Amino acid sequence: MNPSTTPPNAPLSAAGLILVGLLALSGWHPYDRATWLMEVAPVMIALPVLVATRQRFPLTTLLYTCIFVHALVLMLGGAYTYARVPLGFALQDLLHLGRNPYDKIGHFFQGFAPVLINREILLRGHHVRGRKMLAFLSVCVVLAISATYEFIEWGAALALGQGADEFLGTQGDPWDTQSDMFFALIGALAALTLLSRLHDRQLQRLIPP
Repeated sequence: MNPSTTPPNAPLSAAGLILVGLLALSGWHPYDRATWLMEVAPVMIALPVLVATRQRFPLTTLLYTCIFVHALVLMLGGAYTYARVPLGFALQDLLHLGRNPYDKIGHFFQGFAPVLINREILLRGHHVRGRKMLAFLSVCVVLAISATYEFIEWGAALALGQGADEFLGTQGDPWDTQSDMFFALIGALAALTLLSRLHDRQLQRLIPP
């Protein structure tokens, strides 16, 4: 690998430090400590993994950026709980909705960032050649992740009872699970439609043929 083609270390280090600081800030006085821990757990897992793999498997700048934004969405939802995020209330008033829609933003990014992770791994590992099959499998993995997350929410509800209400964030919607997965699908399709060409260009610079 040509070192000149890898993303620079300084911006990545700065972004990592910013995320650590914001993570600490989001957990300073969260609305519900247990909910905060469950919501930001993916960030706590992803950060050490990204640091550990930075040298031997650096990602594209686009992917690091998407992961950074996704982490911000998760931490904000964890600090307030998804049903109480102020941005969601503003959108609720603006769009005349019957509930705070911030959790749908979270599930949108649950598809938006992971589909690019799937795409990058499949391409760089030479696991898939056809572009249509690449897109199909990338989206399938996103839906599998989304379904697994719903299983986790179900398990939390069974284990914690009413104490899991803040984590579930259903706000009385009987179709919340289905709409969560649908928004993850929308996020995945949006990322593939808008960013595939940019992603390809960055991959070519990261690993020249």
